[in-house]
Amino acid sequence: MLPDDAGGSGLRRGLEALKIFKGRVDTLLATFEGSPGSYAKVAAHTLSPAAFCGKGEFAEATGLHREYERVHERITSLSKSLALQIEAMQIAVHGADIGFDNLEDDLRRRFHEIRTEINEQQAEAQSDQKRSDQQQAKAGY
Repeated sequence: MLPDDAGGSGLRRGLEALKIFKGRVDTLLATFEGSPGSYAKVAAHTLSPAAFCGKGEFAEATGLHREYERVHERITSLSKSLALQIEAMQIAVHGADIGFDNLEDDLRRRFHEIRTEINEQQAEAQSDQKRSDQQQAKAGY
């Protein structure tokens, strides 16, 4: 027979690992935001298109900036998604501890709200990726 806490203990370890991972992602994001490559610092250091190619256009520079914004948004979205998933795990661990039938209604409702929000984020990310792929295909990248 397994001890009564065997499942809950494993969930707690998994939850702790997710918290550590989310902390690392948040640190990465904060480091990135404070670096010379951050959006604010890059945006503050503007160069006119003429600095790259005279009076012509430089499509590659525009494409690079567009990719930068896409990646930054994706990292931010990932961090938010991780926070939501950790909150959901916390609710699940609590439910495992007390029994899901004993879980408060507001926690059940919050769990389902989180699940819905994560599903919406995933659908939006997939749609954005598809749109980006289509734009790159049209641009010949």
